[in-house]
Amino acid sequence: MNEPRTYPGAPVTLPLRLDAEPKPVPGCAHCDNIAMEHDRAQANGDASRRRDCNVRLRRHLSADHR
Repeated sequence: MNEPRTYPGAPVTLPLRLDAEPKPVPGCAHCDNIAMEHDRAQANGDASRRRDCNVRLRRHLSADHR
């Protein structure tokens, strides 16, 4: 006898993202501020804030350092 399915289909396999963390542009005060916040978050074990800093830095880099 078949077991009842409790899901609509096969499981989804997501790729493991190993993107390198963004690098601040030397001499940019905004990059430096985000990088310092990132370093504090990493030192305190705050992975959520660290990822938030990465997102903010990527957005800043794409908007202001193209």
